[in-house]
Amino acid sequence: MWDPIVRIFHWTVASGVIANLTFLRHEENPHIYVGYVVVTALVVRLIWGLAARNHARFAGFVPSPSGLIIYFKAMLGNREPRYLGHNPAGAAMIVLLLVLLAAVGTTGWMMGLDALWGVSWVETLHEISANVLIGAVALHVIGAIVESIRHHENLPLAMITGYKRAAEGTDIDNAPIAG
Repeated sequence: MWDPIVRIFHWTVASGVIANLTFLRHEENPHIYVGYVVVTALVVRLIWGLAARNHARFAGFVPSPSGLIIYFKAMLGNREPRYLGHNPAGAAMIVLLLVLLAAVGTTGWMMGLDALWGVSWVETLHEISANVLIGAVALHVIGAIVESIRHHENLPLAMITGYKRAAEGTDIDNAPIAG
């Protein structure tokens, strides 16, 4: 259920973030260029989230606060439904990750401006955003593993192939209706 744009975005961002937080952390020019690639991927994904006609469309998966609470209550009772697209918890995490990527990218860009060169609050915000991103990514990975186990479906493989098994029973296909 994941189209090529979503999958390319996912793996581009994952590899870029891993590179910039590990072996490129102190390599200024490569770190900057990889950051630009990640921000470009983010912009493409934001546009695609508004334009897509499938599970990639934000309108199809971003939950309301009450919908998220209902889903978390169902999770606690081990009775949450399976979603063909993002479930409400996963969707909330995606929104958080997108915001954090925007914060890291924006502050990284700001650090290169003459007017903000060496300004400590920009560097601090960049580092804090990157560290919070690490924590959010860890929760994202844990969530994908838990979801895979609970619904007997390999979500990381689905993010590679683009396919999940078809909806059955009480499964929810939350793709927006094209029109």
